[in-house]
This record gives sequence, C-alpha cells and structure tokens, in this order.
Amino acid sequence: MSGPLIDRIDLQIDVPPVSAADLALPPPTEGSAEAAARVAAARKLQVERSRAFGESAPTLNAQADGDFLDKAAGLGDPARALLARAADAGHLTARGWTRTIRLARTIADLEGADGVGRIHVAEALIYRRVGADAEGAAG
Repeated sequence: MSGPLIDRIDLQIDVPPVSAADLALPPPTEGSAEAAARVAAARKLQVERSRAFGESAPTLNAQADGDFLDKAAGLGDPARALLARAADAGHLTARGWTRTIRLARTIADLEGADGVGRIHVAEALIYRRVGADAEGAAG
C-alpha cells in the first residue's frame, strides 16, 4: 500500500496464530464485558471533556483537531519530545502527527490518565507501525 493510504490507518497489529501452548494458558484477567465497560467509560469521558472545553457538539478523540486536540491531549514535554523525534526521523507526516496524538489520548483515556504521557505516545507509535525507531528513542 502507498504511504498516504497507510497514513490513514491508525492501528496496525500483527496477530500470530494461536499455539497449543497459548490454549493451555489461564484466561485473561479482563474479559469482553470488562473491556466493553472500559471503552464505554472512555467514550463518556471524551464527551464530557469536549463539553468542558466548550465544544458545541460532543467530540470524540477520533474527531478532535486543532486547538481542541491540543487542550484535550495535554501532552507533557517528554511525550511531545518523543513525538517530535518520530517526526524528525521521517516516520510521521502532519496527518500522522495528529492521528498519533488522537490515538495516544484514547490510550490514556482507556487507562484513566488525565494527560497524555510519553508511554501513551510510545504505544500509539507502535500501533501506527512507527514504533521500531521511535520505541528505541523512548527506552
């Protein structure tokens, strides 16, 4: 796929086949119902945040941009520096920068964090397949 098309894909995750050893492991501690509840709570938080910042319509992270995204993300200096290193290395376009911040904000919301930290940006870069070089910078 071309770069501009890939740039529009926020999450790229490899899912390896399930092995017999994987089947013998205990079930995950968080089931589907718990994950769904966390997602619902994160969406509610996003709507409340948009209203607190004076947005006229409820705005989810996926729709946030400009000044609202900057306010909503609350990027700290370490998070912004990691993002800048990924961009300087040529791994992020302007579109990729915005989409990475949106994804990092969502990761932070799912975690219940107030602001977007360096760890959230690092995870977002990994999901966007920018992580190979940026993660080394995050370590």
